[in-house]
Amino acid sequence: MTFLNELDAIGRGLPRRDGPAKVLGTAVYAYETPLENAAYVCPVQATIARGTVSQLDTTAAEALDGVVAVLTPATAERLASTEDRELATLQDRKIAFRGQVIAAVVADSSEVARHAAALIRVTYAQAAHDCELRADRDDLYAPERVNPDFPTDTTEGDVDAAMAAAEVTVEQTYSTAMYHNNPMEPHATAALWDPAGDGSLTLWDSTQGVHPTRATLAAVFGLDEAQVRVVCPYVGGGFGSKGQPHVNVVLAALAARAVPGRPMRLALTRQQMFALAGYRTPTIQRCRLGADHDGTLTALEINVVEQTSKVKEFAEQTGVPARMMYASPNRRTTHRLAALDVPPPSWMRAPGECPGMFGPEVAMDELAERLGMDPVELRIRNEPDVEPGSGKPFSSRNLVGCLREGSARFGWSERDPRPGVRRRGAWLVGTGVAASTYPVSRMPDSTATIRREGDRYVTEIGAADLGTGTWTTLAQIAADALGVPVSRVDVRIGDTDYPMASVAGGSSGMTTWGSAVVEAARAFRSRYRTEPPDGAEASGVVQPPDDRYAMHAFGAQFAEAHVHTDTGEVRVPRLLGVFAAGRIINPRTARSQFIGGMTMGLSMALHEISVLDPRTGHVVNHDFADYHITANADVDEIEAQWLPEHDPHVNAMGSKGIGEIGIVGTAAAVSNAVWHACGVRVRDLPITLDKVLHALE
Repeated sequence: MTFLNELDAIGRGLPRRDGPAKVLGTAVYAYETPLENAAYVCPVQATIARGTVSQLDTTAAEALDGVVAVLTPATAERLASTEDRELATLQDRKIAFRGQVIAAVVADSSEVARHAAALIRVTYAQAAHDCELRADRDDLYAPERVNPDFPTDTTEGDVDAAMAAAEVTVEQTYSTAMYHNNPMEPHATAALWDPAGDGSLTLWDSTQGVHPTRATLAAVFGLDEAQVRVVCPYVGGGFGSKGQPHVNVVLAALAARAVPGRPMRLALTRQQMFALAGYRTPTIQRCRLGADHDGTLTALEINVVEQTSKVKEFAEQTGVPARMMYASPNRRTTHRLAALDVPPPSWMRAPGECPGMFGPEVAMDELAERLGMDPVELRIRNEPDVEPGSGKPFSSRNLVGCLREGSARFGWSERDPRPGVRRRGAWLVGTGVAASTYPVSRMPDSTATIRREGDRYVTEIGAADLGTGTWTTLAQIAADALGVPVSRVDVRIGDTDYPMASVAGGSSGMTTWGSAVVEAARAFRSRYRTEPPDGAEASGVVQPPDDRYAMHAFGAQFAEAHVHTDTGEVRVPRLLGVFAAGRIINPRTARSQFIGGMTMGLSMALHEISVLDPRTGHVVNHDFADYHITANADVDEIEAQWLPEHDPHVNAMGSKGIGEIGIVGTAAAVSNAVWHACGVRVRDLPITLDKVLHALE
């Protein structure tokens, strides 16, 4: 057989290869790994927000039949590195936040472990704590950088002078809530130290990156990375929360070392995840816009206040998207943090862009209202020629195309711009729009190997599939690059025994791993120009991106909102997203990602909020009974479309990340639609009935 020049593997809506295994229940997740004589670990959590454990009485727990061990700060192994204080579990008696792990029980069953954990008696020396985020705090500080490595503040021109001279202005404060990732599969780990005693550790972990997890755990335990293997073929959702190891991984490994020869299983409960698995920081956004009467922006500013933990700093890049979204000669963005006695925040789907587009996109709608201008036209009018700030040309930028295509599909031209005038029975009806953006990221140091095995081609890379379709799309990319039918390509992922792969985060997975696969295929075809022999092999390393260009995906979100005139209930029966995200690898999995992101954005708009009681530092609605997320009954007509986009600069496939842009802008579009329905401008998420009911009386 000779290689073909077929390029039809990319762009086909192939069904997910992992689908049958998941539907039939044969896909093995971390906690389900077959392990002989496994024991179970249950964490014991602090019930105060700050202080010290003065006494741990483990007598009753240790006396319980089936208990194997109880780990405390007095008995737990000393870790080689405690630099990451979130992971430095059981190393001292200090308590930095409510829910922190202060002990752990190992038992023969999960039921016994949980029972024994409840029998441990804890005495505290409690200290005063501070868990309240406010914009007027006098201890706010500027972090050195914001996630992952952006400047904290930026200034161009003179915003204050431009605002003073502007013909029309908007100055408002917007807020987003604390949100917790709630993937269906909880954070779970199985751990086993080699019984032969060579010091090697195997972890079966629900993670978005097996190699990054290996690197972190090797450092924590003072091991060479070659001594740690991490396995994760399937992930039951992550949304960013599994992008970095949390304490459950370290605790499982500690327990396995404490009980030699026995593997350990640890799965966080839903309630435990609200303290131990990260969350999106709440934000307070002070936005200022200035414009001429024709809608041309003359000033743009966003000042962000958010929280971090005293244990570990995380600064979400909330103000970053405003730096490049619209043209304005005068702009300023700032980030300030309040260090509180709370768990460490972390990644959640589209960190930065998701909360950071809410305030500015609602402000743009308010500006359009004051100008008497269509909000779609206002955005088009302020389209930049080059990326603001850097001055780089865009590799491609089709936001205007998304807005116009979305307008046509949504019936935007029929919209009466006046709020509160359209009714359907007892419901007020409104429509809203917002823009979306997300950067195109390509991570370094990912490698892929392609090998001929019999009549098949095998692609190996330690990538992750969070449910995004990696098992399928990597096969399509490899087949396309090799010029062979996709049916003859197998994929092996999710194991550190395979070549190095970056974390599945920042919508960078397919951009990075796919680029490495293409490089491997090119090397393979160059080495074997005719029929490759059995065992033929070549590897490829991802190449750095072309930094001459600014690379972003764009989208436009349209929402229809209904507000009940008697109850204030808000429903969103229709959502439309139109995206420009490069070449689509697989339309079937892509549509799933776009719609999933939009659904999560609707959840952010109407339902989600983690209610933290500042008196106790406790998230009181820490389960699915009280932490409401959008479900099937909340989503009626939701549609995702995309524009054909050719961008040769982003990568060899011409693709852009699609996992996160769907959530960006959705909440702003819903808020703008609610205003158009009933005339109430909700600037503080979520949009609950009490925030609109007063205007309906």
